[in-house]
Amino acid sequence: MPRRFPCCIAVSWVLAVAPPAGAQQGPLTTAERSRFTETARHAEVLAFIAELQRLSPRVRVERMATSPEGREVPLMVIGDPAPTSPADLRGDPRAVVYLQANIHGGEVEGKDAALMLARDVALGRTATNYLDRLVLLIVPIFNADGNERISTRNRTAQRGPAGGVGERYNGQNLDLNRDGTKLETPEVRGLVAILNRWDPILFLDSHTHNGSYHQEPVTWVWGLNPNGDSAILRYSAEVLFPAITARMRDTYKVLTVPHGDFVDPRDPAKGWIPLGPEPHYLSNYVGLRNRISILNEQYPYVDFETRVRGAYAMFLAFLDHVHANRDALVRLVREADRRALARGLAPTERDGFVVATDTQALAQRLTIRGYEMEITEGPGGRPRARPTERTRTYENVPYLARFGPARTVRYPRGYLVAVSDPAVLDNLLAHGIVVERLREPATLAVEAFTAREVSTERRPNQGHWTTAVKGDYATEERTFPAGTYYVSTAQVLGPLAAALLEPESDDGLLAWNFFDRHLAAQFGGQPPPFPVYKLHEPARLVTERIAREGSE
Repeated sequence: MPRRFPCCIAVSWVLAVAPPAGAQQGPLTTAERSRFTETARHAEVLAFIAELQRLSPRVRVERMATSPEGREVPLMVIGDPAPTSPADLRGDPRAVVYLQANIHGGEVEGKDAALMLARDVALGRTATNYLDRLVLLIVPIFNADGNERISTRNRTAQRGPAGGVGERYNGQNLDLNRDGTKLETPEVRGLVAILNRWDPILFLDSHTHNGSYHQEPVTWVWGLNPNGDSAILRYSAEVLFPAITARMRDTYKVLTVPHGDFVDPRDPAKGWIPLGPEPHYLSNYVGLRNRISILNEQYPYVDFETRVRGAYAMFLAFLDHVHANRDALVRLVREADRRALARGLAPTERDGFVVATDTQALAQRLTIRGYEMEITEGPGGRPRARPTERTRTYENVPYLARFGPARTVRYPRGYLVAVSDPAVLDNLLAHGIVVERLREPATLAVEAFTAREVSTERRPNQGHWTTAVKGDYATEERTFPAGTYYVSTAQVLGPLAAALLEPESDDGLLAWNFFDRHLAAQFGGQPPPFPVYKLHEPARLVTERIAREGSE
């Protein structure tokens, strides 16, 4: 068992939760009622939401998804007034913010904090009236199936709750935070449908971390995929990072550090690094959709109450920032949409799509309040770090949170998918990507890719033997028959379409085995070209848009 450390940061809640005079108290969460020894089960979450809906007309509830085991994943729509649909917001200046928790069933702090937040906002208990400028979408129990497997045997290294927590995976034994591109879970498909319908300008996903030992009880980082909009990436690193750090420290009395771990615990000066930029992580996925996206990770080695209240404070800090800067943030994401459209309309040879990254340090250096570590050799010679009782502050630590281009390929005007594969089409449409169908044949100069080398991971990954390819690009003239799918990059989700359809994308449909049958050579012949072709030059195409089955 790792040593457990008391939180060294005093968390003050006078500013955070003191209700204005006359505000209703409302229901208590399971965590509050149990003095933070228990976390809410699914039925308790639904009962809490129902009581809150009874008390406040500002709360409306939708079923975002039904879990694989048949449980409702509720979405609270909180507004003054609460819109009945996104159509109600046409001409309405209120911006939409999406907050999500419990994506992993054992990471429960955000779930209890999200319920507290929903109550306090809906009943007028927060210091700021967020609802005069914002509409909140709150999903407190994203992984309803994993949450129900509560046991004291789960996540035993963390401090509480004493009654236990759930399991990481959903009812399909899949990790919901690895489903951002393949879309194989009803929960993530429900989330993407909400993103397509409501278009929130900010997405926040609340987790609990396992990793390096430090004294700051809250960590977070923004969407990191380098194919997202560069202005949003800069804003996140240069404006949000210092602003939220100061707000948490000065207003809510909680110290934070960007999410990450020491690159080498034997030599902390080498840097602090977050998870990678791949869009199967939902915060990176939403960032690739050119929206402000936040991964929040609570620190597991402080007590459960401190973790819940830290998650609550982080929700408030981001709501404070979005509320105060709503118009600027709306402009930021709308300009990102405009740039995505313009780039796809007239890409040049200089427009690249990143298919391999290297890590670079931000200009800002970190101060991390940690501990002196004992380093032992673990399995395979890997260093294993354990904290001592002696605190130590690590200063001027590089933060390796910029994933620059190690290699790029040319960004196209569009992609022609030369196989009528319903799984590929369903995936693209589920993401909200516009897919068209050729109504007439077209003979076009296109860029083709042929795989020279196809490699498969040795271990299964989320039910897949993920695939990587190396190969050659060549320009050829090819006739595409009527019925061929065409995906233009002149759309808001053009960068996401590229991430899915580029053959060398490390998180695309080829990597997740959607195209396996189309990569195999038949009867020992030469491998066929990858059945997705890139169009670079303007062309006259006669097309019709494909509607997703069941869409309005």
